[in-house]
Amino acid sequence: MRQDLSSRPVVVAARRGPIGTAFHAFKDLTVEALAAPVVEAVARDVAPLGLPVEDVVLGNCTGPGGNVARICALAAGLGHGVPGVTVDRQCGSGLAAILLAGNAVAAGEMDLVVAGGVESASTAPLRTHRGTGVPYERAPFVPEGWPDPEMGPAAEALAAARGVSRERQDAYALLSHAKALAAREAGRFAQEIVTVGGRDDDQWPRPLRARSLARLPAAFVPGGTVTAGNSSPVSDGSAAVALVPESVRAELGLPGLRLRAGAVAGCDPALPGLGPVPAILRVLERGGADLAQVAAVEIVEAFAAQVLAVTDAVGLDPLDADAERVCADGGALALGHPWGATGAVVVTRLFSRLVRRGAPAGTLGLATAAVGGGLGVAALFEVV
Repeated sequence: MRQDLSSRPVVVAARRGPIGTAFHAFKDLTVEALAAPVVEAVARDVAPLGLPVEDVVLGNCTGPGGNVARICALAAGLGHGVPGVTVDRQCGSGLAAILLAGNAVAAGEMDLVVAGGVESASTAPLRTHRGTGVPYERAPFVPEGWPDPEMGPAAEALAAARGVSRERQDAYALLSHAKALAAREAGRFAQEIVTVGGRDDDQWPRPLRARSLARLPAAFVPGGTVTAGNSSPVSDGSAAVALVPESVRAELGLPGLRLRAGAVAGCDPALPGLGPVPAILRVLERGGADLAQVAAVEIVEAFAAQVLAVTDAVGLDPLDADAERVCADGGALALGHPWGATGAVVVTRLFSRLVRRGAPAGTLGLATAAVGGGLGVAALFEVV
């Protein structure tokens, strides 16, 4: 971002709903029922600013369409004067929505934008091609003739290509659940979670045993290494943040996360899990930082194989030396992976880890997600 410092976007509030496994905890809740309480809570958090919410930008992948962000803005009680725009960058949608909102703030077009994402896999409509009447799972991510693997087989291919063993995948999954359970027990999720549908905690984290994980069969490829235990569950959930210009934040003396740089990059669609690698390298270059300077990293944990392939490539060791830097309170393997929301969940996690816990000004945080079709999204934040 090349705007002057006073107009740089800053995240000054961040909330999320509990994450539920699809067809379980929130099986009857529509996207607006999931997102409206979170959008409303974020708007309430920034009400003392005395600024109107000028737009709502939400990521969403599977529908139901009709401009989900506008529907959620109305359901949140923001009034008919607040518009809304819905972003589809698949699993990077929530993070992409925050970057787009940041661009509007940086350009001086808006002074307060709520951005994030929502996904209700449980209530997403079935889709059919005209004339067939047969539902299909998803739209293609690439044109005909290009590799377009399902995400499970793609993670398996990535593990094989990058030499990520079953043992390391299971160890990472075990660690993610253990971290999430410890964080919940210590109350580290309490300030970020908004009660939705009568629930105020995540459904999925559970005590795991290495022996139990090791017994699970391959989930996608016979004899493979990717299992239900080291993959994230399909989930329902939402998350949102509020962005204002640095000038507004500074005037009121609010703590926050300044968006130092954002990046989107492409990669081989046959190995879409590697998308964060070029995105991370690009965002660090744009932000004038080295990875060694980043105190907190949040990567969307779609699959343990994908996380480990990415961290291996950029020089992080989340199983040992960098265990407290990378997803310190667990990630999507333990919490769940609501596709359109999950990129905003990781920003909310950064906000809690750095701002809510009082990290000193200048501390850097990195959020990133891999995207089906061969994309990566990343954002570099700085505590102010």
